[in-house]
Amino acid sequence: MKRRIGNLNGFTIGGTDGEIGQVKEFYFDDETWIIRYLIVETGSWLFSRKVLLSPQVVIKTDWEQKLFSVNFTMDQIKNSPLIDTDKPISRQHEKDLYAYYPWGGYYWGSIGLSGMGMGMSYPLAMNHAAQKKEDIAVEDKSDEHYHLRSTEKVTGYNIKATDGEIGDLEDFIINDNTWAIDFIEIDTGNWFPGKKVLLSPKLITEISWENSTVVVNASEDQVKNSPEYVPSQEVSDSYEANLQNYYGRFITHK
Repeated sequence: MKRRIGNLNGFTIGGTDGEIGQVKEFYFDDETWIIRYLIVETGSWLFSRKVLLSPQVVIKTDWEQKLFSVNFTMDQIKNSPLIDTDKPISRQHEKDLYAYYPWGGYYWGSIGLSGMGMGMSYPLAMNHAAQKKEDIAVEDKSDEHYHLRSTEKVTGYNIKATDGEIGDLEDFIINDNTWAIDFIEIDTGNWFPGKKVLLSPKLITEISWENSTVVVNASEDQVKNSPEYVPSQEVSDSYEANLQNYYGRFITHK
């Protein structure tokens, strides 16, 4: 099923012996567009420290109670590697997490993706030359392909069509089985008042982290006339098929 990331913020993380904290934001890989970490703010029991947890550790979800259950004790969370989430996260930080938690193989490199059906990948042709430091979650000068991004910070980026601006990035739509970002939600605002649309990350041709903009391979009219998205309604299979068929008529994925 498809879920809006915005609706998952505030979900409680429940450990085996108590409440660990609440989800505050997510980090995604800007090359595969898959959620890699939940950023969890612990309660007063751990001085509101923020910890990173892989979606792989979620063993059960109660959507009505807004609860993600994980198979960890509060002590295990307390003794996890200290990571300052207000600063860029290095690959070494990630390796420390993978060494501490039983998450399986690394998701990067030739080892591949692991856990919860997360082997799904959406390769993109994007220009990462310009990067705004506060928007990048992972930084490692030894490898330019580390690209974790904060959903919170990327929200609000301006979306540009091939012939003009079309709105702002308002939310992310994920597959709750694979944790892949299937769509970005666009608020067309002053361009097409009152209308919201969904675009596949496959349509993205460039992201400028320096200018907070996302360029998509579609014209203003093509986006304007695309199937409207109603946030209060579920993204059904039929709607998704209509959206794919619509863009498939004139868009060549890069």
